[in-house]
Amino acid sequence: MNLKQMQYALAVAEAGSFTLAAERCHTVQSALSHQVARLEQQLGAKLFERTSRRVTLTPAGEAFVRSAQLAVEAACRVPHEVAAACGEVRGNLSIGTISSLTALHLVDFLGQFHQRYQHVDIRLCVAQSERLLDDVRQRRLDIAFVGFWPGERLEGVQWRLLAEEELAVVVPAGHTLASRTLVSLAQLVDQPLVDFPAGSSARRQTDEAFSAKGLNHRVQFEVDSMDLMERFVRGGLAIGLVPTRVAQGFHELVTIAVSDAPMRRVYAIWSTSPTPAAQAFIESALPAFNAREVSPLTV
Repeated sequence: MNLKQMQYALAVAEAGSFTLAAERCHTVQSALSHQVARLEQQLGAKLFERTSRRVTLTPAGEAFVRSAQLAVEAACRVPHEVAAACGEVRGNLSIGTISSLTALHLVDFLGQFHQRYQHVDIRLCVAQSERLLDDVRQRRLDIAFVGFWPGERLEGVQWRLLAEEELAVVVPAGHTLASRTLVSLAQLVDQPLVDFPAGSSARRQTDEAFSAKGLNHRVQFEVDSMDLMERFVRGGLAIGLVPTRVAQGFHELVTIAVSDAPMRRVYAIWSTSPTPAAQAFIESALPAFNAREVSPLTV
């Protein structure tokens, strides 16, 4: 069993297809299939169930993936760890963020980091908080910036609390509430709302706030980005509840404070065993984080 065989098998497990895995590994399918077959022979176990439509993991395959991911990651980290010990930080840095991040000027900071560590290859993705949290736990991302309602527990990662933000109401200029400077959640129960999908961390911020008051609320439109939320509100289809600093960036909308406003907490999260590149990013960012609270596992 060698590293290349493990990488091939992991690619098949992730892609669910030998064809797609071969494309991702930049090799021909016959060569990849041969190496995976040799690996199964060496292990004495079948790792995949093959059908005409899909390739799925067997129980033995699931056990293999858990161990092989750690082994491949450790092997890939060796040259980067050695380089870091010699004073050179290099390697890959994968960062995720929510679209509504206001606690840090991320693009500007990444530019500064790149100037200092030019041998680090940076990748950035934007997604919802629950996916980003899972990606950091599963080591698909090194670092992420996420927002959760105050009751959410962050486990399996290190974290710093960057900000606590109140949500405000945004309405179009001609709305009946537009002349108000302050409203309560009770005054919003009959208003159609645009919000994130039910079950998402962003949605829980509003759901939990209304529930704590014993109030029902009507989410008429579910979207997956702040941009879409802004467009629904501007079109007069609904009102929205968004972090105050996000609302300040909306155009042609009126922002109204909420007396019993929902809250969100914004965190920086990272792996419990960061790579040299991730460690350098965290240490560089600590002054900018201006953290209010730190996880028990900290750098």
